[in-house]
Amino acid sequence: MARLIDRRSGTPLLHGQDNSTQSSRSSSSPRPVAARGHDGHRTSRQLDDIGGDNQAAPSQPVLPPASHRHTQNTTRPLVSRQSSFQSRGPSSYARDAARTRYAYASVFLVLSLVSFTVQTELAAWVQHAGWNKAYCMLYLTHGSWTLLWPVQLLILRIKTRSLPWSTFWRRHVWLVRTTARMVETRELHVDGYGHQHIPRASSVLYMARVTAFITVSLTVAGLSWYVAVSMTSPSDLTAIYNCSAFFAYAFSVPLLKERLRLDKSLAVLVAVAGVLIVAYGDAGTSSPPTEGEGQESTRGENRLLGNLIIGGGSVLYGLYEVLYKRFACPPDGCSPGRGMIFANTFGSCIGVFTLTVLWLPLPILHVLGIETFALPTGRVAWYLFLSVIMNVTFAGSFLVLISLTSPVLSSVASLLTIFIVAVSDWWLIGVPPSAAALLGGGMIVVAFALLSRSTYIEMTAVEQKREMDITGSDSEED
Repeated sequence: MARLIDRRSGTPLLHGQDNSTQSSRSSSSPRPVAARGHDGHRTSRQLDDIGGDNQAAPSQPVLPPASHRHTQNTTRPLVSRQSSFQSRGPSSYARDAARTRYAYASVFLVLSLVSFTVQTELAAWVQHAGWNKAYCMLYLTHGSWTLLWPVQLLILRIKTRSLPWSTFWRRHVWLVRTTARMVETRELHVDGYGHQHIPRASSVLYMARVTAFITVSLTVAGLSWYVAVSMTSPSDLTAIYNCSAFFAYAFSVPLLKERLRLDKSLAVLVAVAGVLIVAYGDAGTSSPPTEGEGQESTRGENRLLGNLIIGGGSVLYGLYEVLYKRFACPPDGCSPGRGMIFANTFGSCIGVFTLTVLWLPLPILHVLGIETFALPTGRVAWYLFLSVIMNVTFAGSFLVLISLTSPVLSSVASLLTIFIVAVSDWWLIGVPPSAAALLGGGMIVVAFALLSRSTYIEMTAVEQKREMDITGSDSEED
């Protein structure tokens, strides 16, 4: 019995065309290749998320002539996607998808660790050198996030330089807009037959509101980091600020609807305990007097205040991470390439909002005498420039890391910078890591390993459930 065609190809996906069908179709208009969406509907073939949309732009499907429909449906048996699971089950596909995400996440994890460490040392040097302008430094660093999207666009263009610019640009914009629609609706299936069907105003207004809300949360949290950086050591600063892992997990339960898992809770508690050991394990030890005894005494008096400030920033930063995951990341099941492109695009939105809106406190702080405006010069300006570049690198890497995994895993992963910062202090200052730093760092590494295993299991389960839903949907339709 002939199969009716309603926006679905009657030709089985696993078979080629016979001669009669091929010759008949050659006289008709070409038909775009289609792929099945995650919810069982037919959608246009997804664009190349990483390479800059190498496929044709989505268009309305063109049905073959009626004379050939019967031929297509009677000369070959219908083959559903379920048949492709005979040799490889859904669990195998799920493991492959989870490994792909983890491979990308590992690259950005290493990049974020290195860039954050360098930024911490450079920012501390700049402020200790005399240019102690906390808000101005925050404005410059977060405003520099605007560069994320242009740099990303340049990389994508180099990879697809054979495409005409108009085609490349149109497809890149289409990819960003469809992903924004996914973020807004929390659904993987958007109208893929043409970008004209996607409401432009709805997605733009939604992203504008989310950008403003998340940027304000990030600014308040980030300001605490720059205020405290001159009051405490880089090791303490990194340790306490990264306690945001605990608060990220706490906020993930109500906002992301995560279940309270024993292994996750244990990993987070171990990580936080390790952080506290690093920060306060050697607080009772005293160092011999040196030529800079007066300066070190002043820093010791400010240490408690600085730790309290950075502790409040830790709470707000954990909230920022969860808000970003909830309101600015594509839903689970989105391809890693698409998620990475949108993460950097949203990072640029944060930078634009910072540059255009958050400059307003600068003249107010200057008039009130709280922070007089002055541009850095000489070596300080050069180090500040490098610190800003490292912050841009860290921001892009960290946003991608959260998008690919979870706020909790990303927060615990950032705790690994404690070891790197401690080694950097040893190399720059000549102070070797203490026993407390080694013990606390070891606990953080163990916690990260436990949380990585738990997150990988969760990601595999989500991908497997999605593949089973697709298989079941295909079986019912066929």
